[in-house]
Amino acid sequence: MAETETVAVGVVDGGPALGGFSKEKLVEFLRQMLLYRRFEEKAEEGYAIGKIGGFCHLHIGQEGAAAGCILPLRQDDYVISSYRSHTQALAKGLSPNAIMAELYGKASGTSGGVGGSMHMFGPDTGFMGGHGIVGGQAGLALGMAWAIHYRGGGQVCVCFLGDAAVNQGGFHESMNMAAIWGLPVIFVVENNAYGMGTKFTRMSETEMVQKAASHGVPATVVNAEDVLATYAHFDGLIELVRQGGGPQFVDVECYRFKGHSMSDPVSGTYRSKEEVEEWTENSDPIKYLRDRMFSADLLTGEELDAIDQEVRGIVDAAVEFAEVAPEPEVETLYKNVYSEINPHGRLFFDGRGQ
Repeated sequence: MAETETVAVGVVDGGPALGGFSKEKLVEFLRQMLLYRRFEEKAEEGYAIGKIGGFCHLHIGQEGAAAGCILPLRQDDYVISSYRSHTQALAKGLSPNAIMAELYGKASGTSGGVGGSMHMFGPDTGFMGGHGIVGGQAGLALGMAWAIHYRGGGQVCVCFLGDAAVNQGGFHESMNMAAIWGLPVIFVVENNAYGMGTKFTRMSETEMVQKAASHGVPATVVNAEDVLATYAHFDGLIELVRQGGGPQFVDVECYRFKGHSMSDPVSGTYRSKEEVEEWTENSDPIKYLRDRMFSADLLTGEELDAIDQEVRGIVDAAVEFAEVAPEPEVETLYKNVYSEINPHGRLFFDGRGQ
């Protein structure tokens, strides 16, 4: 939880500011996080009424991590993530319509309706997908960072991981190689205290921030309840990596207000109702920024309502788009399963399994 602090109000670009950010920037942070929250609430609703199938992992409560870690990036930078990635895809610039259509399994979705909630992709925006294998994205991030290095590009790759991924061998192998080659990658652990239903302290004797120590990778901690502190931290860190500073590891402290997935109750049997209620009430990144802006006279109730109505309209439009979007053609079942051309250039799979 963020500590209580005195609100620092100054002047940026001729206007009032909070934490060094102009009112315009603060409003954008608030708008982004509200968009993420309202989108996830609609996804939850869609799943409950059977419009969305398969698995669905919500990011509610962790919006400060998505906004603070991703918004400082350039459009040509890369983001790769785990299966809890709807809001990260939004932050990297994917269309709410395309993301919702993917959740609905429609052809207009980000992955043509065949990826669903766990496999959002938007290469045009630099969002290189949500991945279902725990820790599997670390090796892919390593490959992207190597490609940047090999081509002499100036991009940065941000790799999001969950708590449990840091105990996977692939994570440590990837971090080790990134350190040896000095690659432009930031490994970001969204430390929400639980790996599925197991508290992190029960599965590791080592604190999260120490996981990078044996590889010589610098590690830092940031509290994602405070989106301003998170953004400022990543803004500087991304520039450091872009200028050749090598890989970084960040323990991003947060808390998910919902269960591990839609098949998991809010509290489950692994955390108490009181714990969830305390975090929801006292550590909501949207409430935290809203209240600071109210205290600094940088936001009125009417302005907040207008922002909320705007993002609700965007999300409602996304649902309407997904509802009427076409279903994938049956033939797509056979696409991207096997290569249709063998190394000698001869067709060996005709798309019908024959």
